[in-house]
Amino acid sequence: MRITVNGKLHSVAAAGDTPLLQVLRNELALNGPKFGCGLGQCGACTVHVGGVATRACVLPVSAVNAPVTTVEGLGTAEQPHPVQAAFIVEQAAQCGYCINGMVMTAAALLKDKPRPTDAEIRSALDGNLCRCGTHLRILRAVHRAAGGTA
Repeated sequence: MRITVNGKLHSVAAAGDTPLLQVLRNELALNGPKFGCGLGQCGACTVHVGGVATRACVLPVSAVNAPVTTVEGLGTAEQPHPVQAAFIVEQAAQCGYCINGMVMTAAALLKDKPRPTDAEIRSALDGNLCRCGTHLRILRAVHRAAGGTA
């Protein structure tokens, strides 16, 4: 089976029912998406499939029918995506485990709605769990990435 991840075509050996997350982490060595709950409920595994924020832990690799972007493909250390840059400036990560999902969800939100309200940001991120309590910094980072006040 072949899938495009971060702009590169990859042949994967995994069975079709293998979760995309396992393929990304185990075959492609992309460790940005995290295994959290394994049920698609925490958001730590979020990637973009065809530009849509998707939970990779519950998506069989055989169902991937569009290019996949992980947090590693969103930007680079030299040229971070605006959301990544804003999360750095706002120091939005504490332990960092949830940040992959927060960044990927926020990037998808801003692509569809460049100037979201606070309520829209909260609604978009509602399914992403953070146990450290950096929620206010995360909100500021998304507003900063949108070009609003941080």
